[in-house]
Amino acid sequence: MYAVITSGGRQYRVAEGQTLKLEKLAAEVGSTVDFEVLMIGNDDKITVGKPFVKGCKVAASVIGQGRHDKVHIMKFRRRKHHQKQMGHRQSFTEVKIVKIEA
Repeated sequence: MYAVITSGGRQYRVAEGQTLKLEKLAAEVGSTVDFEVLMIGNDDKITVGKPFVKGCKVAASVIGQGRHDKVHIMKFRRRKHHQKQMGHRQSFTEVKIVKIEA
């Protein structure tokens, strides 16, 4: 069984026991987070919501909070004696899918 959930403006295809990194959520480590389901699939049977499937939810446990590796940004203008360097580290929340309720 799998489900398609939405979090942080993105859609994810998840199954029980799967671990994934989402956009940062305001949740403590060890707490449980519920997601609304856009679509649920079980073998040949697929149910699509309008926009969400009624009576279905995905429960996930928060494993940890963290930040990705640094991405270096370099802006450079040729022949103008101008260059600018920046860096960015995106925050994430790591969750483990505990249960898919259909």
